[in-house]
Amino acid sequence: MPATRIACKQCVHGNVRPESARRAQSERSKEPRMFIKNTWYVAGWDKEIPAEGMFSRTIIGVPVVMYRKEDGSIVALEDRCCHRGAPLSVGRREGDCIRCMYHGLKFDSAGRCIEAPAQERIAPQAKVRKFPIVEQHRWVWIWMGDPENADPSLIPDTQWLDHPEWRSLDGYIHYDVNYLLICDNLLDFSHLPFVHPTTLGGSEDYAAVRPKVERIDGGVRITRWAINTEAPAFAKAVKDYPGKVDRWNIYNFTIPAILLMDSGMSPTGTGAPAGVRVDAAEFRGCQAITPETENSTHYFFAHPHNFAIDKPEVTASIHQSVVTAFDEDREIISAQQRSLELEPSFKMMPFSIDAALSQFRWAVNQKLEEEAAASARR
Repeated sequence: MPATRIACKQCVHGNVRPESARRAQSERSKEPRMFIKNTWYVAGWDKEIPAEGMFSRTIIGVPVVMYRKEDGSIVALEDRCCHRGAPLSVGRREGDCIRCMYHGLKFDSAGRCIEAPAQERIAPQAKVRKFPIVEQHRWVWIWMGDPENADPSLIPDTQWLDHPEWRSLDGYIHYDVNYLLICDNLLDFSHLPFVHPTTLGGSEDYAAVRPKVERIDGGVRITRWAINTEAPAFAKAVKDYPGKVDRWNIYNFTIPAILLMDSGMSPTGTGAPAGVRVDAAEFRGCQAITPETENSTHYFFAHPHNFAIDKPEVTASIHQSVVTAFDEDREIISAQQRSLELEPSFKMMPFSIDAALSQFRWAVNQKLEEEAAASARR
């Protein structure tokens, strides 16, 4: 079993002993996927769901087909015909319905089979699963668990994605790694000067800053201040900072894997730590990590800014710096995954800087255990 899968399993079952790793790997196909179900995941950007046609994406191991009804609302169904398992996404739209183009079954927007060639009677169990879906502030959110628990008020506020006083461009990256490795990366910004020296990093003194980590409902809140430090390259490219700055990164990281961040910098000594933001470059980072499978992940992001919003070249420059930096993250995390897969018994050594990582994994563990216990009671 690759080390990343062991890490996921440890959340629920404890350590996998080195002598049992080979046996665990051979039995992996018998194990259930360990994903939280009763939570809102980002399924895509609103522009990805076409007015006509269909869009398919796998989320926590489940294929999902999405499309817009004639009134513009989005439907999300399991992308697997109940008859022979053919993908509905390679079928045909017929108004607000989908016809499977293998044997011709037709499904309505509730997932019910309403027509089948040569069938006078259609059994009521002939249906495909429908998922609750909410379109809000440019992101399309999907609930993969019990539909009765799908409370839209639980969706995090990402208002900056379409707020008239903020500007950003849409971002998406596909990873061939377990989603928890990406979470680890985002929960410890001490890597910034080393992985992103020419984009988001800044000087190496930023890595020595000890962040404040607080547990919040469903995750952690991280506060990191670097006083009298160099402005990172991406900020220098769009805003003139002749001297050093006071830099902050304050963000919530919550289940399933949503990062909402207040970040920025002001000239040193102008009062930013006290809440006075003079000549500041402010950002509201929105990032969502959605597992595709155990070892592949969807990564949605944007980095809204509230200065120079009438200059699209500034927005483009910021976005490109973020894209370049996130590609750098993907390179090192993918290399990490390959390294871990070579030694399934490898156990990561925790350092004090890993406090946020440990607390978030604890929160994931608690949620998985709750869902497992609820499932066992049924």
